[in-house]
Amino acid sequence: MLPRNVLYGNATLRLLLAIMRTVKTPVVMLLLNTGYAYERSLLTGISRYSQLHGPWVFVREAPYWDKGNLNMLELLKAVDGVIMLESPLLKEIRASGLPCVVSNYLTETIKGIPNIVSDHRAMGEMAAHHLLERGFNNFGFCGYPGLFWSDQRHEGFERGIQQAGGLVDTYIPPHAGGGLTREKEQSSLENWLKALPKPVGLMACIDERGQQVAEVCKVASLSIPDQVAIIGVNNDELVCTLSTVPTSSVAISAEQGGFEAAACLHRLMLGHRPKSDKILVHPTHVVARLSTDIIAISDPQVAQAVRFIQNACKKPLYVDEVAKAVGLSRRVLEKRFRASLNRTIHEQIRKSRISVITNMLIDSTMSVSEIAFATGFTDATHIARHFRAETGVSLAEYRRQYHS
Repeated sequence: MLPRNVLYGNATLRLLLAIMRTVKTPVVMLLLNTGYAYERSLLTGISRYSQLHGPWVFVREAPYWDKGNLNMLELLKAVDGVIMLESPLLKEIRASGLPCVVSNYLTETIKGIPNIVSDHRAMGEMAAHHLLERGFNNFGFCGYPGLFWSDQRHEGFERGIQQAGGLVDTYIPPHAGGGLTREKEQSSLENWLKALPKPVGLMACIDERGQQVAEVCKVASLSIPDQVAIIGVNNDELVCTLSTVPTSSVAISAEQGGFEAAACLHRLMLGHRPKSDKILVHPTHVVARLSTDIIAISDPQVAQAVRFIQNACKKPLYVDEVAKAVGLSRRVLEKRFRASLNRTIHEQIRKSRISVITNMLIDSTMSVSEIAFATGFTDATHIARHFRAETGVSLAEYRRQYHS
């Protein structure tokens, strides 16, 4: 849900702001673009904070990136604080002395002001682990070289793949002095995709880039996910589900980041120092869709075993059951499992069960006892001990950090 009582800059707005001064309602300017899932999630978190600790009155003005927007600069005189995406207006806002929290886009760190920053490398690693779990041996990365957040996601993805003994083929867009045309970009991307060894697990730096890759795959007659499996970042449901093939994505804690940004701004507006100059947005989990719905393992019975584990792991599952399901002895399946995935059947079961639990912690309001019952644990103590052993954190800490 986006912020309520949002007002736009005009003569009526200035009159309303003057009236609201009599009741001392905090007025916060939001310079965020609702066209992107990340910023919409920030806005949702900000709204939630206002409902709990406000009310606040929100002002939005477009085009917020226009440094010459005189109406905007005039409105700044009537607000108490600003939460914004990095833009040319930041200089004027800082010069005004207004409390401000900024979400970085072009600059990795803006000194002297609280920053909403993302753990981009962890996002890349999470995407890598998702593709590795599906048995891929070939990997690609498609981003926007030169943008720090894309480069850091690339670093994290490459690190995750290299730790498993793999290599990443990186797409390098062609240089064009007068600007890269859509046709030239599509042709270059198509040639790169065709040249990749198949099947390939590919990370796109953001969902929109993943959608572009999916469109080019269609033009190039490359099958998704059988030849090219795609995962993006941000879990923009509109972008992911409107893609040629619905694309998987790394979900992030942007809504919680918006909540914490609002809390930080509140402290600033009260004249207090922020608790930290960084508000961190984490990756939370992978939302798997059709674009990675494949087990890319050459051994058909190991692939069948992995699929069986994924479908059956909501309840306690034993190695002998997996072996029976694929018609092999436990000893033979263990040997072939290690050869294909470099891990044991038991390790695969544990990873799959933890994935189910983390998704329930993030995507539902179920209590720990309810999650324990739903996943076949005897009680909350048992699931808590198992979860901490696997992740290093408690269930409550994980939910507090990532649940919106």
